[in-house]
Amino acid sequence: MRTTQIATGILAAVALVAPVSTATAAPEAPSATSATSGNPGYREKDMSDPLVVAHRGASGYRPEHTLAAYELGVGQGADYIEPDLVMTKDGVLVDRHEPEIGGTTDVADRPEFADRKTTKQLDGKAVNGWFVDDFTLAELKTLRAKERLPELRQESSTYDGRFEVPTFEEVLQQREQLSRSTGRTIGIIPEIKHSTYLHDEGFDPEAEVARLVKKYKLNHRKAPLWVQSFELTALKDLRTEHRLKARTTFLTSASGGPYDLREEGITYEELTTPEAMRDLSRWIDGFGPTKDQIIPRAADGTLGEPTSFVEDAHDAGLDVMPYTFRAENEFLPTDYRNGSVPADFGRAIDEAVVFMRTGVDGLFCDQPDVCVEARKEFLAED
Repeated sequence: MRTTQIATGILAAVALVAPVSTATAAPEAPSATSATSGNPGYREKDMSDPLVVAHRGASGYRPEHTLAAYELGVGQGADYIEPDLVMTKDGVLVDRHEPEIGGTTDVADRPEFADRKTTKQLDGKAVNGWFVDDFTLAELKTLRAKERLPELRQESSTYDGRFEVPTFEEVLQQREQLSRSTGRTIGIIPEIKHSTYLHDEGFDPEAEVARLVKKYKLNHRKAPLWVQSFELTALKDLRTEHRLKARTTFLTSASGGPYDLREEGITYEELTTPEAMRDLSRWIDGFGPTKDQIIPRAADGTLGEPTSFVEDAHDAGLDVMPYTFRAENEFLPTDYRNGSVPADFGRAIDEAVVFMRTGVDGLFCDQPDVCVEARKEFLAED
């Protein structure tokens, strides 16, 4: 098990570690891609501002974390694709939103795996189901993805059973292929899920992420890659133990705190003050806050007024890319809904434009085409 070595107190936590200097020169970044070269986009180039991130792929239209979802997201104009990473029994990084896969695969319908159902502690909570780390990659590849929210996403659910669970390496290869085929650099922003849990299970996801990032020539500051985590220790380990040079994003929520800092009782609110942001800027490059940290909702569910989060982060030299923009009424502020059917699309374009006006650097979108259209309208305002 890892030792976090974090002292008690907020200032000690945000000063978790400074970047370790080294006498070894960083390797030169690979050549930038061009519109006609067919190169696989090793350097971030000609990206739009704000970025549109295909959240778990175009997960509003295809089962999440499948190659089909990532490809569709890019086809709709997304600049980045976002895989969530967990690990198999044999230590392979694969793309699932959670270690438990009962809701995102057909494992519950597979009698040969009925005895794998179990209860585990996931970030201090008992979770019952089937866990990726109890399956080898070969076993996992026999499963098929399905829509997690079928009651809201009927179109996506029609693709249930058609796609397998991809590995992180397969998605890195897909990123290169999409950069070649589209003639534009496609970025990737993987999230290490539940790092503490994985370490307790005997894995080291940071080491494997760093290995693959280096293998695919993305371990440099200008790479079209960010690595995300809700846990500061994971980001610390990437920088200090694994010498990750690519950019990192600290994911936050409007409530609670990082599970790796639970014993210190440190909250996300404490870690997103202007002072904490300045301290964290020494070794992270951006924040991925929940939307409510940018513009909270009023008591009646309507969209409220912007906070100073974006301004504070920018003052600290950090980018801000909030999550998650979804087009269905179910997820929209009450004043941005169309009708009362939860699955119907509301005024999602308008909502995204409002958030873009706060100065965010990107948006995580389940329906990337909606955010691409919002960006067109936002940029036309200038």
